[in-house]
Order: sequence, then C-alpha cells, then structure tokens
Amino acid sequence: MYKSISIANYLIEKSIYEGMEITPMKVLKLTYIAHGWYLGLQKKPLITEQTEAWKYGPVIPNIYHYFKHYCSNDINELYFPDLIEDKKEYNFMSENEEINSFLNEIWKVYKNFKGGELSDLTHKKGTSWDITWNKNGGSTFRGAIIPNKLIQEYYTKKASS
Repeated sequence: MYKSISIANYLIEKSIYEGMEITPMKVLKLTYIAHGWYLGLQKKPLITEQTEAWKYGPVIPNIYHYFKHYCSNDINELYFPDLIEDKKEYNFMSENEEINSFLNEIWKVYKNFKGGELSDLTHKKGTSWDITWNKNGGSTFRGAIIPNKLIQEYYTKKASS
C-alpha cells in the first residue's frame, strides 16, 4: 500500500510529461479510481488512507487538501508534504514495475476524461459512493468512510462485466 499522495504524484507526473491537463478534481478522482480497480483486481488496497463519501462523490481528504489551492486550474508540479518520507516512497513506487504498469493502464484509459466526467463515473447509482451516501446514511454526517470492501465489490463486479 502507498500513500495516496504517491499515487497522485505519479499521475501528475504522467500528465506533465504528456502535456495533459490534470486539475485537483481529476487527480482526486483518478487516484480513487486507481484504488478501486486495484481493490477489484488485486483484492488489496492501493492506498493507505480511507476514502470518504462527500456530497459530490468519493474523496481522499489528503489529496483534496493538498491541491485545493489550485481550484479548477491545472496542477503543474508534484507535491511532497513530508519531503524525505514521501520522496523515498515515491521513488520506491516508481521503480515497482507492477505498480507502474497498473497505473500506466489507469492513465491510458482515463486520461482524456475531464474531472467532472470522472466525478460522474464515481457517483452513478450503485457505486460504492452511492451506497455509502444514499443507503448507509453518509449524507447525514460528515466524513462517512466508504469501506474498502464496498469499493472492492463494485470494481470486482465491474471487472467481470
């Protein structure tokens, strides 16, 4: 498992290298989607942090807070909140061929989506966000955790269809 900022930085680096736009919403949703697919395919979490059901979809709070100052503008640099530890993990992660291959595939499939389009994908009826927000009372209290088990079930089902 990796810190969500390591996954976000990998995706940001891909966007910078390819000259593709990546806004805070896009990096947030891509990180969540990568986590979901990893749970669905590998049966284990990609990120160490929990995701939460917020009004406008699933959120990884750290990622939201790290990049919210960009508003809807393009993110143009990597972010390392804990410089030494995060850079060590990021360097280790970027040397891991399995993770590289997996994240490259996520990027390839989703890179042309805008942040809003990715947001729409993550809170369709029947998604883990929808179940947490609308059926399990997530809308009644701030910070409702979307259980990894629920995310895994959704992406496992999606992978088999």
